[in-house]
Amino acid sequence: MGFIKSTLLPIVIVALFGLAFFAVSARIWLPGDMIAPAPIS
Repeated sequence: MGFIKSTLLPIVIVALFGLAFFAVSARIWLPGDMIAPAPIS
C-alpha cells in the first residue's frame, strides 16, 4: 500500500493533469470551424 501511495498515485495524477493540459492546448491549434459544435441540420 505504501508503494502505491508514494509512487503510483503521483504518476497517475501527473499523467491525468498532462492529458487534460494536452486536450486544452490542442484546441488552440485547431481551426475555428472544428472548435464549433457540430451543426444539427
